Amino acid sequence: MPKSRIRKKADYTPPPSKQATAIKLNSRAWVAPVMLAMFLIGLAWIVVFYVTDGSLPIDSLGNWNIVVGFGFIAAGFGVSTQWK
Repeated sequence: MPKSRIRKKADYTPPPSKQATAIKLNSRAWVAPVMLAMFLIGLAWIVVFYVTDGSLPIDSLGNWNIVVGFGFIAAGFGVSTQWK
């Protein structure tokens, strides 16, 4: 029976090195001003409601004005999650 040929294995060649990719930094300069504006609008809404004894900012909402103020503040926290 003839002897099979021995295959010569190629020397180890490491995989090509990965080139460093540039990190894309998205401009999120709008986040901080919008976040602070939402906080301040919510705070001002609640303060105006208490100072005017419920007649402002929107009289027909009554005590729901407090919920609107806290809604602005919660929206500010929601926007803050976009900050990097």
